[in-house]
Amino acid sequence: MKNQHLKNVLEVNFAILFICSSGVLGRSIGLAPENTIWWRCFLGALFLGIFCIYKKYDLKITSKRDAYSLLISGLFLGAHWITYFYALHLSNVAIGMLSLFTYPIITALIEPFFFKTRFNKNHILLGGLVLLGIYFLTPEMNFKNNFTKGVIMGIISAVLFALRNIFTKRNLSHFNASKVMFYQMAIIVLFSFPVLFGDNLPIKSEWPKLFALGLITTAIGHTIFVNSFKHFSISTVSIISSMSPIYGIILGIIFLKEYPKNTTIIGGLLILATVIIESIQSRKQ
Repeated sequence: MKNQHLKNVLEVNFAILFICSSGVLGRSIGLAPENTIWWRCFLGALFLGIFCIYKKYDLKITSKRDAYSLLISGLFLGAHWITYFYALHLSNVAIGMLSLFTYPIITALIEPFFFKTRFNKNHILLGGLVLLGIYFLTPEMNFKNNFTKGVIMGIISAVLFALRNIFTKRNLSHFNASKVMFYQMAIIVLFSFPVLFGDNLPIKSEWPKLFALGLITTAIGHTIFVNSFKHFSISTVSIISSMSPIYGIILGIIFLKEYPKNTTIIGGLLILATVIIESIQSRKQ
């Protein structure tokens, strides 16, 4: 039993490692965020479709409820990715990822409204700590400042990601994770197709990055991530992913030479502190 739990924890961590590569890839691809997301989902859906056919997974959707759930969760996921990539383009990898990483405490705050779980009053205090962290991330309360816009877009992305995860666990946990991700990305491809009109194809040097984004970050990383919902609560999965911003920032330093400012480090430490505190609390429950 302990070995199985360790295996599940390791799988989540591998998923987080793959997913956090989106920060560097999202910053380095020169396309508009919505175009990058379309190619990401097109390639991801293609890879997953081939995998599902190879594994002979049943891709039929027989229930209207399941079809509706896939549609809503897919739209949440697409909106999350687009706002996150805007956050990266407007600021940098550190601010973009740390802003997004408010989603664990956002998840903990809203999860009781979707599941029959008791509301933890300590989450209000942790939410305040997150707000203090956001204050340090934001250079100035000036909506003309791109870094401020980046923080706002990152927080919006965090809310959308939390909603997608909760919606997926509540309504789609009976499906194979590869099947869920395939349909969610296919929905994004379908609904965001108009963004391609009038835009040029990616240049030659960007194709390897798009393939990495579609295969490693999306098809593999997010499929393993969704599969973890069967073994942990959404809040716990969010908490386990606490290393994600650190991985992302390290990759940003290595590949993009983006070094976070002192205020960014302070804000990031405050946000990560809430994750550690919530992790300790969840283990005691």
